[in-house]
Amino acid sequence: MDLDAFVAVHSADWNSLDRLTKRRRLTGAEVDEMVLLYQRAATHLSVVRSSSHDPALVARLSGTVGRARTRISGSNEPPAREFARMFTVSFPAAVYRSRWWSLGAAAGSALVSLALGWWVAVTPQVQASVGNEQQIQQLVQNDFESYYSENAASGFAVQVWTNNAWVAALCFVLGITGVGVVYVLAQNALNLGLIGGLMAANDRLDLFFGLILPHGLLELTCVFVAAGAGLKVFWAWVDPGPRSRGRAVGEEGRAMVTIAIGLVVVLLVSGVVEAFVTPSPLPTWGRITIGAVVWLVFLGYVWRYGRTAALAGETGDLAAELAGDVRPVAG
Repeated sequence: MDLDAFVAVHSADWNSLDRLTKRRRLTGAEVDEMVLLYQRAATHLSVVRSSSHDPALVARLSGTVGRARTRISGSNEPPAREFARMFTVSFPAAVYRSRWWSLGAAAGSALVSLALGWWVAVTPQVQASVGNEQQIQQLVQNDFESYYSENAASGFAVQVWTNNAWVAALCFVLGITGVGVVYVLAQNALNLGLIGGLMAANDRLDLFFGLILPHGLLELTCVFVAAGAGLKVFWAWVDPGPRSRGRAVGEEGRAMVTIAIGLVVVLLVSGVVEAFVTPSPLPTWGRITIGAVVWLVFLGYVWRYGRTAALAGETGDLAAELAGDVRPVAG
């Protein structure tokens, strides 16, 4: 697309829309004209976003369209529509865009957990450093299993929800540091590997996976998503690309907040599974199947809605009229 020719042809319409938007009183004919120009400008913005990499023009059109939309509608979108957009566009798009960082966090955590678990399982000296034989047997024969059933399910669900939300929140808060996220992931992986190694050393690995997998598939995925979002903010600070560093961190930070809000709901689902499915009398294969189905539904949801939204240019950031104007940069 010839950007200069495009601007030359349509800039008069954009300027007219700006003038109409700023007027306090409009006649009926002027209102009709403003709606028509708004529709044209919105189409032009879509074309520019998909065909051009000019941030100044995108920002200029975004502001024009946003101000006109506010003037025409006179109010914000209904809460139900905003909620629907959050969970069908913004949240899955943000999660999808940070998927490689999340996959990296998952792979690194898995390697640490497996390596430590194997070392603990085959090294009696390491087991002895964790506790004496009586303490270890108490853990593997009783405490690990009773943890999931010793409290009322409803109260346990809330406890699990808040604990997992805290771990995810640490990833968000420490995201800009990079190192803080790695520390949280390492602590989580080391705890998992240590307990898994002790269970394996005492021939209780089947119980370990039977209790971890039903809820752990979704729960750990939420932690990795939070870590990926935090690391993406960190990388935006390290390498902002053609954007200014402040703009890059701001955009990725707002997308991270979108992920944080969405994960509140996903972690609640994980907590319910851990409280009601994990300790249930269902056979192990049944409990794992339920956990796997819930996990696959989440992955499918992110792939279906997130990929579509990301390909359409959605990032999980605020709408252009709410995010504010940005200063054009070269590149």
